[in-house]
Amino acid sequence: MAGHSKWANIKHKKAAIDNKRGKLWSKLARNIIVAAKHGGGDPAANLTLRYAIDKAKEANMPNDTIDKAIKKGTGDLGGAEYVPASYEGYGPGGVAVIVDALTDNPNRTAPEIKKIFERAGGNLGSPNCVSWNFATKGVFTVDAVDADEETLMEIAIDAGAEDVKPMDGMFEITCEVESFAAVRDALSEKKIKTQTGEITKIPGTTITIDADTGAKVLRMIEAFEDHDDVQNVYANFDMPEEVMAQLGG
Repeated sequence: MAGHSKWANIKHKKAAIDNKRGKLWSKLARNIIVAAKHGGGDPAANLTLRYAIDKAKEANMPNDTIDKAIKKGTGDLGGAEYVPASYEGYGPGGVAVIVDALTDNPNRTAPEIKKIFERAGGNLGSPNCVSWNFATKGVFTVDAVDADEETLMEIAIDAGAEDVKPMDGMFEITCEVESFAAVRDALSEKKIKTQTGEITKIPGTTITIDADTGAKVLRMIEAFEDHDDVQNVYANFDMPEEVMAQLGG
């Protein structure tokens, strides 16, 4: 299948493994710290913080850990200073990749990200070398057994979604970032279960890859995601269903 939804589900499963490793909470805490630093500690007035807290709660992060992260961001508690950093480049098969990080030492992180690109057979590029092809959107996926298309379309579009598309046994809902919370709340109020829900970068054009290239791309992405500073990885590969099956996806 094309692109985002299948990979979103893979990442959703991987998040459970990351949580067991203790990495996920650390990454989510950084996200909360930075969101609170730049937009204040009130999630009602800071959508970025509200989203970060929701993701932390989905990962079963304790409330006191969330509160400490907020206080670190607002300056009420001391802690490391994290700054956003984005890296762009190309992976195996010419796949475009964006790596978003939060780091307390950009001089350390940049060469480490470059090395991961190079070990995968790719290369780190210059700013905007691939980001021009990506749009930031809110994306939800709903299993087709949990809602029919007509009902889902009515609820999502009324809440501000741009589109609802059927896709391999599920529906993909896209919206502008500003409408993310409204769409999520509308689905929740109607008790429609979402498989995934995130603000992400969606490529305008994709590259179809085979199993050999796909294996290399997935290993590269896993290497990025295993890095403590990396928050999100986006890529423009299109992996057909039969290729996913070969790779165990």
